[in-house]
Amino acid sequence: MGKLAVFFASWGYTGYAPVASGTVGTLAAIPFFWLFAHIPGAVLPVITCAAAIGLACWFAGIAEKTLDEHDSGIIVIDEVVGYLAATLLLPSTWTVTIYAFFIFRLFDIVKPPPAAYFDEQVRGGVGVVLDDVVAGLYANLATRALLFLTGPVFG
Repeated sequence: MGKLAVFFASWGYTGYAPVASGTVGTLAAIPFFWLFAHIPGAVLPVITCAAAIGLACWFAGIAEKTLDEHDSGIIVIDEVVGYLAATLLLPSTWTVTIYAFFIFRLFDIVKPPPAAYFDEQVRGGVGVVLDDVVAGLYANLATRALLFLTGPVFG
């Protein structure tokens, strides 16, 4: 089970990128967002995102034990679900894709509270994943604000 968990936690081994594995993992999440954005309505995408977060916590926890390293750079499934949170219920346009990507990466690096709490204080897969989910939720709000401010220019 450990090897399978590492496969999923590294998002198909994209987490093994020699540099900026988190950025590579986020880039690898973009097609998943485009597929995810076509789920109709609002309730089903939220439930699906919550289920993906739960699975990410589980895979990340097993992968941590298998790799014997807390929050290993190889684990990028947290960036994937963080990016899903950043784009949740937003349209799959290039503008959204790009805004959300850069804003999410910024919040993932800066880790505004409570993201820093999850990153520093919560162990296991839950801690690995939830700091990125919080960063993603902040990025979602910031992306919405930026789309509102730029309006028809880039929308």
